[in-house]
Amino acid sequence: MTEKIGVLGKKSPQRTGVERIVNAPLPTVYGQFRAVGYLDHDRGDEQVALVHGDIGAEGVLTRLHSECLTGDAFGSQHCECGDQLAFALKAVAAEGSGVVIYLRGHEGRGIGLLAKLRAMALQAEGLDTVEANLALGLPVDARDYGVAAGILHDLGVNSVRLMSNNPRKREALVQHGIEVAETVPLLIPPCESNITYLRTKRERLDHVLPHLDAVAHLS
Repeated sequence: MTEKIGVLGKKSPQRTGVERIVNAPLPTVYGQFRAVGYLDHDRGDEQVALVHGDIGAEGVLTRLHSECLTGDAFGSQHCECGDQLAFALKAVAAEGSGVVIYLRGHEGRGIGLLAKLRAMALQAEGLDTVEANLALGLPVDARDYGVAAGILHDLGVNSVRLMSNNPRKREALVQHGIEVAETVPLLIPPCESNITYLRTKRERLDHVLPHLDAVAHLS
């Protein structure tokens, strides 16, 4: 814990880590959830975990969903994010319990909304998603999952069944003390608008996307 100097010259503690702020009922089209809101004192982001049912501590069905305004809110077909979010919420409701952590600050794999849109413009000119970020002088993936692990710890979760195709999420949770008992694939049928993006995620970012082999006809 770090300290800051108060107005009278006295040192006062500065909060670090993640702090639970509110727990509110959230009825959705997928079922009844609790929206547990957190403040990430390290980055200043407001975060939320959508909790369904009595989750327990072990083997909790869990999705770490990176914020994606274009996909989650606007239905963009440039990516599969919106469909993944809907699938995860449906899966948790069908399971009877689980957690979907919506990670703000992860827009564009952590580069932010405007930078993501600039990268998308470069992709429209022929670069892939990795090349576009690098052309802008930005990291390929700047996301950090420490806050997600902190939220899971606060919720009393020790191990998860992680809905993800990204092995880096599994590695990050393990590094932060969350056991990953199983990785549950989250495979969304591709379309012509996102097939190149998805193939790049498989070939250059190590995402596990075996279903792409069956859609060779897409450009």
